Amino acid sequence: MTGEVLWSPPEGTRPRLHDFARTAEMFGGPSGTDYDDLWAWSVEDLDAFWRAVWAHFDVPADGEATTALADASMPGASWFPGAQLNYAEIMLRLPGRADDDVVVVSRSQSRDDVRLTAAELRDQVARARAGLLRAGVGPGDRVAAYSPNIAETLVLLLGAASLGAVFSSCAPEFGTQSVIDRWQQIEPTVLLAVDGYRYGTKAVERHEEVATIRAALPSVQTFVHLPYLDPHSPAPTDAVTWSDLLAEPAPITFDRVPFDAPLYVLFSSGTTGLPKPIVHGHGGIALEHLKSLGLHLDLGPDDTFFWFSTTGWMMWNLLVSGLAVGSTIVLLDGHPAHPDLGALWRMADELGVTYFGTSAPFLLQCRKEGLVPRDVADLSALRGLGSTGAPLPVEGFRWVYEAVGTELQLSSTSGGTDVCSSFVGAAPTVPVYAGEISRRCLGCAVDAYDESGASVVGALGELVVTRPMPSMPVGFWGDDDGSRYRAAYFEDFPGVWRHGDWITISDEGTCTITGRSDATLNRGGVRLGTSEFYTVVEALPEVTDSLVVHLEDSEGGAGDLLLLVTLTHGADADAVRKQVAAALRSKLSPRHVPDQMHVLSTLPRTLSGKKLEVPVKKILQGTPVEQAAAKGAITNPESLAEIAALRPS
Repeated sequence: MTGEVLWSPPEGTRPRLHDFARTAEMFGGPSGTDYDDLWAWSVEDLDAFWRAVWAHFDVPADGEATTALADASMPGASWFPGAQLNYAEIMLRLPGRADDDVVVVSRSQSRDDVRLTAAELRDQVARARAGLLRAGVGPGDRVAAYSPNIAETLVLLLGAASLGAVFSSCAPEFGTQSVIDRWQQIEPTVLLAVDGYRYGTKAVERHEEVATIRAALPSVQTFVHLPYLDPHSPAPTDAVTWSDLLAEPAPITFDRVPFDAPLYVLFSSGTTGLPKPIVHGHGGIALEHLKSLGLHLDLGPDDTFFWFSTTGWMMWNLLVSGLAVGSTIVLLDGHPAHPDLGALWRMADELGVTYFGTSAPFLLQCRKEGLVPRDVADLSALRGLGSTGAPLPVEGFRWVYEAVGTELQLSSTSGGTDVCSSFVGAAPTVPVYAGEISRRCLGCAVDAYDESGASVVGALGELVVTRPMPSMPVGFWGDDDGSRYRAAYFEDFPGVWRHGDWITISDEGTCTITGRSDATLNRGGVRLGTSEFYTVVEALPEVTDSLVVHLEDSEGGAGDLLLLVTLTHGADADAVRKQVAAALRSKLSPRHVPDQMHVLSTLPRTLSGKKLEVPVKKILQGTPVEQAAAKGAITNPESLAEIAALRPS
């Protein structure tokens, strides 16, 4: 570190971050627009920084915003105690947009496009709010959506938020037990569900699954049927339809609530236990997303913003907040590689997408299959490309600039559901370095700690956050004494948030994430990040997926390093074993060569595409499959039996 520069901020441009720097100076911030100076001030004087963000985006609110951080305890920070606001109001201001501007494009493989103008979106939200009020929904009541990334899910979120109700969504590909495990914890009174969906060419009905979920949720008083797969599918006799819910027009109004009033509940993946019900507040999410989208991604009214996500992943929540900065948002439901891997790129061309967000695995798959997006689509409008969900290696960075475009800014980011945002990412005034995340985000006091809790630079350490962020959870639902919340983040380093990732922060300020710290590979006293394994192994054309775990020796020996792979049809397993060993030895070190390599028919991932290193390790160490992983929360659950069969007898 630091690697080759692949992109530098163009001379003569004026990103929105420059305008914010002038606001920051009025609040005691540094003079000038140097990012590192601005970041240092943003974490040293959190109160002034977040008041500057509030003022810069002119947040509508009642009460005074003269104090941003009344109590800096972690956990327990108190933000903007004198102010009341509403997330939906902030979203529906739609700055810079006229009533007849299209602000939502909802594309689906199940039906034709749905486009909503600013006026139509406000009207539908007002109608949804009125329908929820007719159903008896009030502040604090939970409204749940078993629905995909479509306009109706967005409208329900904003309608619920407008009156102070609490929203939660699950993508309809979630298994029934996964949904029940989540929503039994929060006891929703309203449930919206689709009849099914189309994934590529496959029609997936959900009638039985919805009936099972309803039966397990006696708290539901109003069931809303959304005919999505089949527009003529009849509603159950005790249901109302989506059309019924939106039947009556109403004025658009918002109930302003305290800064930390619950907005929505997001859930951890639930692959290793009951999903954590993470409560996010109106103010924390609104401010964090304004900062992330308006300053880091440089989005505004002239942008069309897309990020491939389902409603079960926090990137959906970030995507829809694009409305807050006036951007048109593109919602996509369906198979991202249907009919081929060029589909999303062609869509970006057709819709004039200016910021394209996706996952690192998707970009690496495009690279592996030899796709050159700029040859299949006109991507001249694209100025930003976001990558998250897994570390993007050097080869992925270079491929973007070779195959997608030389002028766009690649933003590799890392954060989490826990803060519904990024800790580290890019900014429009910072270069892009091959294989590295550009900087720590504004207002994020990110550090790397060694095992003794000392800060380290240029060395692998635990990713920690040493000062509060407004989008840290309000708490966990039902965790009245806060014990579960404290145990999740604050047990290892009291008063400091431990996130569970390995990070290296360079002298220059760039960052590299190398995997989950709870999936540690430790050979001969040297900690190895998992991402570097995957970069080398999955570069081999015969390898389609891989997963590495280290099984420690209980008697103090080195233990075994196991590599699980899936291969292309017809690949010779023995030949691949030799290729893998040679590649790891030459490109990394002899320590990285696995003791065993097993070829499986498939490997499990979470529904958002993340590898399941910890559950797989537990299974290989003897934990029963049903205790190690919730099958409904992962893809390819049949692979768990294959993994269990590898355990020593």
